[in-house]
Amino acid sequence: MTEEIKLMKGNEAIAHAAIRYGVDGYFGYPITPQSEILETLMAEMPWEKTGMVVLQAESEVAAINMVYGGASSGKMVMTSSSSPGVSLKQEGISYIAGAELPCLIVNVMRGGPGLGTIQPSQADYFQAVKGGGHGDYRLIALAPSSVQEMADFVGLGFDLAFKYNNPAIILADGIIGQMMEKVVLPPFRPRRTEAEIIAQCPWAAQGKKGRKPNIITSLELDPAKMEENNIRFQAKYRQIEENEVRYEKFLCDDAEYLLIAFGSSARICQKTVENARLEGIKLGLLRPITLWPFPSKAIATYTSQVKGMLSVELNAGQMVEDVRLATNGRVKVEHFGRLGGIVFTPDEVLEAVKQKLF
Repeated sequence: MTEEIKLMKGNEAIAHAAIRYGVDGYFGYPITPQSEILETLMAEMPWEKTGMVVLQAESEVAAINMVYGGASSGKMVMTSSSSPGVSLKQEGISYIAGAELPCLIVNVMRGGPGLGTIQPSQADYFQAVKGGGHGDYRLIALAPSSVQEMADFVGLGFDLAFKYNNPAIILADGIIGQMMEKVVLPPFRPRRTEAEIIAQCPWAAQGKKGRKPNIITSLELDPAKMEENNIRFQAKYRQIEENEVRYEKFLCDDAEYLLIAFGSSARICQKTVENARLEGIKLGLLRPITLWPFPSKAIATYTSQVKGMLSVELNAGQMVEDVRLATNGRVKVEHFGRLGGIVFTPDEVLEAVKQKLF
């Protein structure tokens, strides 16, 4: 089938893209503001169209362990949740990373800490890009800023996950999940055959006879071998940092001040840049698309050009730490954010630029 253009929510786009991309299984649990992902999948009944398994687990812990099992067999599997639910999945995510398995996780962030609010937030940045669970591991973290990217990043996330045998996460927020926009859905792609899975994932545990067993585990009781595993992981992470950085620039070439923002914050900041230009302020915007690997080198190139940078986030200040690491003290870096589900306006961001950077 060909591409389709539809008006839908970001959460719905995730679900439709998963079906069309040939995902083998989704295991999740409802929580606002991402419940439409599971609801849309159930309504579309993809098991009748593609054979995709869709299951509401009894808990978030069960859901991530179902993903662990599916990924162990080489299947293309995913889960989704929102902030408190993703916290419950962290042990399983660490196990998956330690077993070097590909999968896709979706977090449509809400305000916290604790149960917090169902309103949007970006306060799970640390959790997503610094590991989140126990041990030295990384998730490939993609930050969509539109409904179109919610759909596109399903395919991109799985492609990167299988390229590096590493879990990937789409880190969205309640604004992107709930807003409606026109989206171009990809054409249907058939699910992989068993032969294709074996060829792509020779490590998978599939119960095949006539070969040495494939054992999928993150457990290694020999400390010397566990160190070897970790050294291999770190080498893989450096390769990802070298090859998979993605970002977008908006009016940065002549900028004297720079906004750094991701997701819904970047949409707001684009209007801030336009308003600033009308006032004669040469403001630009750099939007990280991959939160990890972070576009540190790209940000560092502006340290000799701009007078200051403002990290704009719906949190108390998280990505700003990575911006400061990237600039290494060569330029002034400040943070502006709102908390508790309050969303700033373009004018508030511009006022923050004037107060903090001028």
